[in-house]
Parts: sequence; structure tokens; C-alpha cells
Amino acid sequence: MAKVAVIRCESYEYDEVKAAVERGIKLIGGAESFVKPGERILLKPNLLSTDSPERCVTTHPSVFKAVGEIFKNEGVLLTYGDSPAYNSPESTAKRSGIAAAADELGIEMADFHNGVEVDFKEGIQNKKFTIAKGVLESDGLISISKLKTHGLSKMTGAVKNQFGCIPGPLKGEFHVKLPDINKFAKMLVDLNRFLKPRLFIMDGIYAMEGNGPRGGRPKKMNVILFSSDPIALDATACRIVNLNPELVPTITAGKEGGLGTYIKEEIEIVGDDINSFIDASFDVDREPLKPYKPGRALSIVRNLLVPKPYINTDKCVKCGVCVRMCPVEPKAVNWHDGDKSKPPTHRYRDCIRCYCCQELCPESAIHVKKPFIRRVIGR
Repeated sequence: MAKVAVIRCESYEYDEVKAAVERGIKLIGGAESFVKPGERILLKPNLLSTDSPERCVTTHPSVFKAVGEIFKNEGVLLTYGDSPAYNSPESTAKRSGIAAAADELGIEMADFHNGVEVDFKEGIQNKKFTIAKGVLESDGLISISKLKTHGLSKMTGAVKNQFGCIPGPLKGEFHVKLPDINKFAKMLVDLNRFLKPRLFIMDGIYAMEGNGPRGGRPKKMNVILFSSDPIALDATACRIVNLNPELVPTITAGKEGGLGTYIKEEIEIVGDDINSFIDASFDVDREPLKPYKPGRALSIVRNLLVPKPYINTDKCVKCGVCVRMCPVEPKAVNWHDGDKSKPPTHRYRDCIRCYCCQELCPESAIHVKKPFIRRVIGR
């Protein structure tokens, strides 16, 4: 049976966070059950973008520091890192406060710039990956994710956090090769099966609801979750925000791929009462997914039913991040006739619905919008 520790923590005040993290880790076996003295352990926070901790886009530095201090006391050599799709690892770590927390503990940043191609014959969807060199140089990984909504997968958490172990520029290639979210989810499951993180921790003291994973709103949830089973952890987080775990493709693919379980009866909840955290008002898409299916013949039906990225021209500052980060050719979002004095526009017939533009927009100017017919059908 899987075990998930659900621990109340009502602020990012360091002493409170550390006490909560110590309690959570102890309830699922203790730090000594996950590492051995002398091992090289990599801490993998969520460092999506260069945002301050208050925006709740990234793992909070207090949670990162508490985890780091606890495992440093076990006599391991710690490193940390993540590979954002757009900004550098160094700039995201600095802006998020993670770099300062790491410096306080003497934890160095691992190499997330250079990648090494590895074979994974056991992969269901992917037989090869290019993994950041710093990840491969470690003996084990501790994943410290953030509880957030996500335009592509509804929720991002324990499973998807390891996507950051792939060097940034290569991430877009996966969206192009695997535009179907179910295949993309299976790739993420393969990635986790290859990396085998030892422990998964989720920062949900303040989560992100709405237009996540970058443009949403902070939501106080007062919880940190712990497990060695990423599927059970993500499923528990879904239940806390009143979302059916079976609607999240990484969760269903994870169970099918043997990564863990989302079945409620197969998960033991320890720590605090999960019912005290459940918030049905949490803003998350609770409708079944309508996966993208490639092919021109399906383009009309797709545009009628599959949610699409939409630019709020009043908020757009014409920075061009969406244009640069669109992974397809020709670009599905681009300057109209090369005119950069006006907001970019989408060509939906070329759009693969990866929502990279929405995910990376620094101004929260891009939203995932349901087509009119889809909204009518969903009533």
C-alpha cells in the first residue's frame, strides 16, 4: 500500500516549515530510509521561470531549505537544479530565492546546461532521453514540486517535476513529437521510471489556481505532501483540490506504467486529516480532456472542441516570448506580417495545443480558452 503524509503548515516562516517537513519525512520512514551517508543527492525543485516566491510559480525557498538541511544532516553531498524552458537555471534560481537558500547551506548548483543521451530499453513510450549531466552525476534524486494547475495536464506536481531534468531547449521537441497528451504523459512516466526519484515532496502551503502553471493566482492551502509514490501523492493533491485524479493523464498513465497507484483504497494517508484541507472552490478545470489529434482532416473538429491558447491584447506587452518558445514550424503564434508593434496572433490550424505560450508568458496575458461549442456541450 502506498503511503502519503499530509502535513499542515500555515506559513513559510522557516521554523514552522522545517518542523512540518521533519514530521512529514519521519512519518514515511525518516530521512535515513532514503539516503546513505556519502551519497550524492540532487534536490530537484520546480524552477519554471524567473518569478519571485510570492507569485507561487516555483518551489518556495523555505521548503527547499528545510529539505536540504534535513538531508545534509544525514551526511550526504547535496546539489540542486532545474532546467527551465526559457530562462537560465542560474537566473531562475536567483529570482525564486532558491539560490540564496542553497548558498546558506553550501549546496552547489548541478550542471543543467549540458545533456547526456541515455538509453532506456524498458521505456513504454520513450527508449531514449537526453538528461542533464548534473542529474546523471548524482546517486539519487529528491523531487520538491509545487502544487499548481496546468493548461496541458490540469495539474502539475510530483510526476511532471522531473521534466526539468531534460535540458531546456529540448523540451519543445517532446511537444512536437508527442502532441497527444496521453502519449506525452507516458513519456513523463518513462522519465520517472528511468530517474527513480527516492522521495517526492510537494509544496502546497500556497498553491496556484486558475491560469497555471505561471499565470494563475496564489491560493493558500496550508499543506505539504510527502510520499515515495508520485502517483499516490499527485492523486492525493487532486483530491485536496476536489479534482478527480482519473482526469489527470500523468496519473492514469503512471498507474498503467507501474509507477504507483491513484486508487483511494490503496493509499494510506498519515499525518493530518485530509478532509481539513479539501477546498472545492479551488479553480481548476474539472472537465474531461479533449486530447489534440494531429491531422489536417481533423482541424475543423479540433478547433471546435479542443481548448486553445488566447492572447489578452490588453495585457500583452509584445515581448515575443510566446513566438520564440512556440516549438512548431511554421510558428503557430507569430507577428502578423512581421509587425512587432501589435500583439502576436495564433494560427490555430498549426497549433498543437502544447500551451507552451500560455505556460511561459511572463505577463499572464495568455489563457487557455474553451471553444463556444465545447462550453455549450459541457453545460
